[in-house]
Amino acid sequence: MPVRALFTDRSGGRSAGEYAANNLASHVGDDPDVVRTNRRRAAELVGARRLVVLQAIRGGPIGTVTAASSQADDAEAGTEAGSTEVDGVEGLVCADPGVALAVLVADCVPVLLADEHAGVVAVAHSGRRGTAVDITGQAVVAMQGAGARPERLRAWVGPAICGRCYEVGEQVQREVALRYPVAATRTPHGTAALDLPSVVLEQLAAAGVRHVEHDDRCTAEDPTLYSYRRDGRTGRQAGIVVWDRP
Repeated sequence: MPVRALFTDRSGGRSAGEYAANNLASHVGDDPDVVRTNRRRAAELVGARRLVVLQAIRGGPIGTVTAASSQADDAEAGTEAGSTEVDGVEGLVCADPGVALAVLVADCVPVLLADEHAGVVAVAHSGRRGTAVDITGQAVVAMQGAGARPERLRAWVGPAICGRCYEVGEQVQREVALRYPVAATRTPHGTAALDLPSVVLEQLAAAGVRHVEHDDRCTAEDPTLYSYRRDGRTGRQAGIVVWDRP
């Protein structure tokens, strides 16, 4: 298929200790050589030569990646695996074939988007701040600027911390729920919580995206997934999407 999308988990990699085993993040203290190896495997899984990894900044904008820019970054960094990191943004859009976009998460909501007809893909990192500013909707708008159309988009919403487990303060809950009432939930102990995946699904619908798949596993409840809320020092899984010509 021209579009390939997947969500990784903790299995299959070479990381050890609290990072075991398929950590794809370079900023959490894991062995850099092991992370590069894990990323090479992730790129191979989606049949891509190049993996552009989003190192999200909370509440950041949407960035654009091209094959030429990612190759230049590789050459400057001297990386052999075709792995490039982009920071300072909370979403990425690419309209060049063969460039796999990856968004790293360990509780936040990973969103993958693709318009196969237009050849445009995107990823968004929808944490609390990103969800509050509708980073997913912003990604859809950015894709339209590259020729995509919302009604043609396919979206994949990946595993994230659920509304039972994402405990927050009452004021934080009120701030998000003021705009997105569906966000307001309670933990089993009766404390305030946020249901970010439900908000993201609403945002996709509001943006006109009709074809949505949701992996509703909770990162805090599922030991096969990384969770910062559960473990503290830990690795990151990824959502990855790539478009190639047929």
